[in-house]
Amino acid sequence: MAAFLAKRLGYYAVLLLAAVCLSYLLASLALDPRSYYAGRQPPLSPAAIDTHLTALGMNDREPLFSRFLDWGGRVLRGDLGRTIDGLSVGEEFGRRIGVSLRLLLTGTILGTVVGVLLGAWTAVKQYRLPDRVATLVSFVLLSTPVFLLAVLLKTGAIWFNQKTGTEVIQFTGEKSPGVDGGFFAVLKDRAVHLLLPTISIALGAVASYSRYQRSTMLDVLGSDYLRTAQSTGISRRAALLKHGLRTALIPMSTYFSYGFLALFTGATFTETIFGWHGMGEWFVNSIGKNDINSVVAVNAFAAGLVLLSGFLADLLNAALDPRVRHTA
Repeated sequence: MAAFLAKRLGYYAVLLLAAVCLSYLLASLALDPRSYYAGRQPPLSPAAIDTHLTALGMNDREPLFSRFLDWGGRVLRGDLGRTIDGLSVGEEFGRRIGVSLRLLLTGTILGTVVGVLLGAWTAVKQYRLPDRVATLVSFVLLSTPVFLLAVLLKTGAIWFNQKTGTEVIQFTGEKSPGVDGGFFAVLKDRAVHLLLPTISIALGAVASYSRYQRSTMLDVLGSDYLRTAQSTGISRRAALLKHGLRTALIPMSTYFSYGFLALFTGATFTETIFGWHGMGEWFVNSIGKNDINSVVAVNAFAAGLVLLSGFLADLLNAALDPRVRHTA
């Protein structure tokens, strides 16, 4: 088991390194930082632009391989470089990573747990009213773009606040400025602001995971080992939970690792719509500014999250499937 996980961890570390390097090369080829200085009043001279870009490591008139080696050397020393505005990429990264992780982890955990339970339950209730209602709602959610869902939630919050004459549902920013009252007051304020963005992300995850979990659960409901388990005298509910759901979760763990990138993509729109200054918003703004160093930093964050989800899926797969533990 330990050897298996160590091999997987080393494999993911190599993949992360390759993803970051490839991200830098593609960003350097696709983005044009020189255009960021166009239209300035007073205009900057070409020599001044070259000086700025060289200091940032983004001068397209220098060989790409030379810039890559310079950038890689700085990264190995813990320096992620400067943004195109001259700010520290590392400081910006550290400020925004907590914002995005709070939103992603909460939405992912909620969406995954609810989706798995709902999928397993609707499989047991196949073709009954709960199953048909859950199927209809899931397909509606799956066909609704993330940004539209976020806008609808925001519009609903505005309507609710106007009807009640209060500001019960907060939907702009990650926190209210100047909140006092101690730890619990701050925690309550953060939770209120987290509500709608989390629901926006979690609803898509619930719809997707519930459909997949329902399919895998239906495959095991008529299996011989499940009937054998019930013939030993244990109840149907215990057999479903101990044997059926556990087996149905094995392919679900793999699906989770591949679906995490879609959650991060959805979080990019969610952060922008709800005014969360996280990694997704930073990524969109960085592309607009042709900021190579910032784009690479966000891509590294996304790659790290996807590979981490893959490693967690391997852990879950090994815990659920004894064959993985024994062969490792």
